[in-house]
Amino acid sequence: MSTKPDSQARSAQPDMAACIELYRCPKCRERLLSQDGSLACARCAALYPIVDGVPVLIAESQSVFRLADFTGRRDTFFAREPLLRRLVYAVLPDMSKNRVAPANYRLFSTLLFENAERPRVLILGGSILGTGMQEFRAQSQIEFIDSDVAFGPLTKLVCDAHDLPFEDGSIDGVVAQAVLEHVSDPYRVCAEIHRVLKPKGLVYAETPFLQPAHSTPYDFHRFTHIGYRRVFRSFGVIGMGPVGGPGQALGHLWEHFLSCFFTARPLRALMLVFARITGFWLKYLDGFLNKRKAAMHGAFGLFILARRNEKPLTDREVVDECRAYD
Repeated sequence: MSTKPDSQARSAQPDMAACIELYRCPKCRERLLSQDGSLACARCAALYPIVDGVPVLIAESQSVFRLADFTGRRDTFFAREPLLRRLVYAVLPDMSKNRVAPANYRLFSTLLFENAERPRVLILGGSILGTGMQEFRAQSQIEFIDSDVAFGPLTKLVCDAHDLPFEDGSIDGVVAQAVLEHVSDPYRVCAEIHRVLKPKGLVYAETPFLQPAHSTPYDFHRFTHIGYRRVFRSFGVIGMGPVGGPGQALGHLWEHFLSCFFTARPLRALMLVFARITGFWLKYLDGFLNKRKAAMHGAFGLFILARRNEKPLTDREVVDECRAYD
């Protein structure tokens, strides 16, 4: 579920003027007006800065982030890895392999075009390009809005997913790849996704299950397949399954297990090298394991592709639906 930047993904971005018409105050959802290099709410008079052309629409009283974090260009989420660690990661085999994202994005885009000629898609955590998203992002007919709580090569909007700064029913699709583990209240975020989506709007998400903590301190949650379905209970499932399976989960846990024996960075780096060399092959077993229902119970991560419903499932309906995966 790792991501890599791709500057070419900027091609299908809306311009600033069009976005200002689309944006709403994250506090009261009123329209925003341009005012001296900032955006001001027409109702509550809240003022939101624009930093290097990127609007920062954060409701401070409702968020773990502050406007000063962004005006001061502080690293709010992605801390830059030390040079030695980046060099080590560059030459070692990867422990992860996302087998499902490209096909899932193809289906996602096909379904989008069934409802709109030029669909508008909001990317949460979109400062860099998501894994398997290259083909999807190459479609110029789709209007992408790349949002994040960090500045990056693709960031066009800084916002907190708990308070999405958009009008009700204004978005055709939402992507939340490797996002929900990093939010303090995933139910509130999913409610916001539901609110901004059009009646037949789509959501695609990938979220960890058996995966060590990362990007701390902003790593809050892990989800079983039943818990995952409950988070998205206001959506009808089109597809749900493992992203990385038990093999990938075992590989990452093996790496983390070995690193826990040491505190000195050189020794931890040696353990990283040893773990990658001895465990990278485990991810290839998932090509076989993910075809089995039991993979859902030991997956590295899960995906869901779903359509907005008007009525949420009850907990009993969630449990009954998830029996199909047992």
